[in-house]
Amino acid sequence: MRIEQIQAFLTVAQTGNFQKAAHHCGVTQSTISRQIQGLEEDLGMPLFHRGSQNKFTIAGERLFPKAKRILSEWEDALRAIAELKEGLQSELCVAAIHSVCAHYLPPVLQLFCERHPHIQLRVTSLGSDRSLKVLRDGLVDLAIVMSNPSLTQQPETVVDKLYDEPIQVLMAADHPLAVYEIVPWAELARFPHVVFKDGYGMQRLVQSQFKKLGLVLNAAIELNTLDAFRGVIRQGDMISLLPRGALVESQTDPSLAVRDLGIVENDSHSGASILTREVVMVTTTDRLLIPPIAHFRQMVRDHFIPALQPQSVTAKQPVLELR
Repeated sequence: MRIEQIQAFLTVAQTGNFQKAAHHCGVTQSTISRQIQGLEEDLGMPLFHRGSQNKFTIAGERLFPKAKRILSEWEDALRAIAELKEGLQSELCVAAIHSVCAHYLPPVLQLFCERHPHIQLRVTSLGSDRSLKVLRDGLVDLAIVMSNPSLTQQPETVVDKLYDEPIQVLMAADHPLAVYEIVPWAELARFPHVVFKDGYGMQRLVQSQFKKLGLVLNAAIELNTLDAFRGVIRQGDMISLLPRGALVESQTDPSLAVRDLGIVENDSHSGASILTREVVMVTTTDRLLIPPIAHFRQMVRDHFIPALQPQSVTAKQPVLELR
C-alpha cells in the first residue's frame, strides 16, 4: 500500500468518477485506475462498484474513514518534518557536565536565546556517561562531556573537541599538602580522597592514573555535586583531584586551597607531562540537519575553542591527554 493509492482512493470517493479524480490529481485516468487496482489487489477485495457513479463496496465503506485518517497523519508528518528542516522546533535540549553548565556554557545560552527567542532551551547537568546515554536515547540534542571514545564511536556520532584542562588538587586551606605549590603524586596516596560516583569520567581518569603510577587510591567518599565536594573537603584531611573548570569557586574560597599536580613520567615517546582531561561536544549527523541545533553547535565551537584552548596548557609543562 502506497500513499498515492490512498490519495487516489479518496479522490475517487469524493468526486465519484475516475475521470474527475484523474483531472483533480493532475494525472491520466489510466494512472488512477492502476492505483485503485493495486490497492484492491493489496486488500484482496474490490473497493468500488464500477459504473457511472462508482459507489463503494462494503470494503470501500470500511476503508474510507481509515484512509482519511491515514492521509491526515501522513500530512501531519510532512508538516512536522518541514518544520524541523525550517528550524521551527519549540525546544532544544542539551546535557553537559557540571563545570561546563556552571561556568563555560552560560554566555552561549544567553546568546542563543537572543537569536532564537521562539526556542526554549532545556539544559541538564549530568555526568559524562549519563549525558551520552540520554543523547543515544534521543532525549537531548547535544551533549558536552569528558571524552570517552568507547562511547562515541558510532558512525552517526559527530564529536567536536572543545578544550583540554589540567587536573588540580582541592584541599582544606590548612591541609598538610597546602605547603606544596606543586603536589607530588606520591603524597596524594597518603590521604583519603573524595571522588565522583561511578559513571563519571573523572572517577575513571583518577583511578587509571593512580594505577599507572603504582599508587593506591583511598576513595573514602563518592559524591556527584561540586558543592558537596567543597563542603566535605573543607572539614578535614580529605582531598580531591578535579579539573580546573570545577574549581573556579574554590579558588576564591579562603577555607579551601587549590594546588597543581606534579608531572608524571610516561613512556619514552611522550616523556613527562601533567594530567588533563579532554572536553568534547557530541551530537549526531541527523540532528545537524536541523538549523537551530547546527547553529548551537557552531556557537559552542566559536565561544569555547578560542576562549579556552589557549589557556588549557601551561607554557612550562606538556600535556598528557588521557582519552
